[in-house]
Amino acid sequence: MSVSRRGLLGLSVAGVVGAVGRAVSTKKSRRSASDLRPPGARPTGAFESACARCFKCGNACPNGCIQFYGLRDGVDKAYTPYIHARERGCTLCGECGKVCPTGALEPFEATKESWLAHVDMGTARVNKGLCYSFAGRTCGACYRACPLAGQAIKIGLMETPHVDPAACVGCGLCEQACLHLPQAIRVLPRDVYKKARS
Repeated sequence: MSVSRRGLLGLSVAGVVGAVGRAVSTKKSRRSASDLRPPGARPTGAFESACARCFKCGNACPNGCIQFYGLRDGVDKAYTPYIHARERGCTLCGECGKVCPTGALEPFEATKESWLAHVDMGTARVNKGLCYSFAGRTCGACYRACPLAGQAIKIGLMETPHVDPAACVGCGLCEQACLHLPQAIRVLPRDVYKKARS
């Protein structure tokens, strides 16, 4: 059976449309609601509007922690950057903000003062029922991973971690370092954290 050029073109177009349809189907991504925006990100809504989906932040990240949403995550999120802290937290180097062409990620300096003033990725939350230190088995991995140790995370007896929400910038390094599975400390995006507290 021979196929004309027009028929071949039609089959090709149908194949492309089918592939796009599968990509944007109702299947949801496995990404979590606790995924974080990169440091210096504008608030939700303003960030998505400003982001050019240029992938420059991900290319500039020396830690390789910036990933990108796909079409399955919805058109508003598609191709915007996020960080999944359990896989790899942010080292707060500031390289992503330096290359952002639209100001969706505002630049900041790699200093403690600048992190506290300009970075608001989320807030760490400890599940005392899972934490080794609260069970009497000293750990302290989250405290040692925190770039603001002594401010964002303070430790008590048996290295029990205590988070100060006002000082936590939400980098996710504590969550990445947590030895417990599932993790006993998780960083929630700021808006999710506020809803959980209310």
